[in-house]
Amino acid sequence: MTIRPTALVSITAALLLTGACAAATGGTSAAGNDGHRADVPAARPTGAPVSCISLGQISESRVRDDWTIDFRVGVRKWYRVNLPNRCSGLGFERAFSYATSLSQLCSTDIITVIQQGGGGAPRGSCGLGQFQPVELAK
Repeated sequence: MTIRPTALVSITAALLLTGACAAATGGTSAAGNDGHRADVPAARPTGAPVSCISLGQISESRVRDDWTIDFRVGVRKWYRVNLPNRCSGLGFERAFSYATSLSQLCSTDIITVIQQGGGGAPRGSCGLGQFQPVELAK
């Protein structure tokens, strides 16, 4: 199968952090250097996980740590992706890109960590997982 460049959708997503959140944790993880952060908000599942979400409906993404990304769809709906494997550097850089020939982002897609200080150079790639609809703790 050949993917035409015009059909390829590439989107860069970056997390916008508040200074208070970043300063409160100092960028450290909860359990040493395992890529988990202590400040990841709790999430209560609100339905069955789905394999894909529409690219056109994603309004925000928040990288929580090397294992967790939250996607806001529309105004109030959130989906949490718990990556099946650690995506080293994701929690530090908090920016990633992805490419898909579909109009959806799916659990089988690959994200690439973007190095912020190095001119946007790619840093590594990781597989996504199921999109779990959640209600985030405040």
